[in-house]
Amino acid sequence: MNNSTPSPHSRPGKPQIVKAVLFDLDDTLWPIAPVIARAEQILFEWLQANAEAVTRRFSIDSLRQQRLQLAATDPVFRFDLWKLRHAALSAALSSVGDDPAKADAAMAVFSEARHAVTPFADVQPALSRLQRRLPLGTVSNGFADLGKIGLAGHFQASIAAHSFGSGKPDPAIFHAACAALKVAPQEALYVGDDPLLDVVGAQQAGLQAVWINRFERSLPDGVQPQASCTSLDELEAWLEQTRFAG
Repeated sequence: MNNSTPSPHSRPGKPQIVKAVLFDLDDTLWPIAPVIARAEQILFEWLQANAEAVTRRFSIDSLRQQRLQLAATDPVFRFDLWKLRHAALSAALSSVGDDPAKADAAMAVFSEARHAVTPFADVQPALSRLQRRLPLGTVSNGFADLGKIGLAGHFQASIAAHSFGSGKPDPAIFHAACAALKVAPQEALYVGDDPLLDVVGAQQAGLQAVWINRFERSLPDGVQPQASCTSLDELEAWLEQTRFAG
């Protein structure tokens, strides 16, 4: 590793051997907030042209509030974000007397914009190096298509909550990814930005966890990842020290 690479912050004690690495997607491999903001704007412009009555009653913000209220009505909406958005759009269309079937076309517009992500600069190079040394996979509660984004070739397994039937922090989705990579949970490392879903969720499922902190956030009290890194370069440095060294 380059000696200029910052050192990750690690927990004391010797970590277990890592035989596979699993990644979260949003805010771990690419920034998501600007992508969602742009996708919601593009969707709203489509609604203005194709379902004007919706845009007379709702703004982008009030559609978001309606979606949050709807999310509380069905446990499936906690992990199937595509279904949540589709249901919210259907309800908004119905509420103004428009055809709820337009939600299909609306979601196609949103999904295309949702996939216009730009990976962080360290992602492609680090994944290319890591995949030569370890099996890699992804576990996500979102509905990003890695093939459309251009990252699918780095991963041997990718599991999305909406197709799996449950999401993080359910241990089942972590265990399914471990099984797909043919490693025991304790041999797998999960890398993600969310302290509770990614770090605590993975650890409670028996995996090791590295917290990716790209935005100068603070960990909640009591959350103790195996290491904290600000980039995949730092993750590599930590893996050098733990798996590859010696």
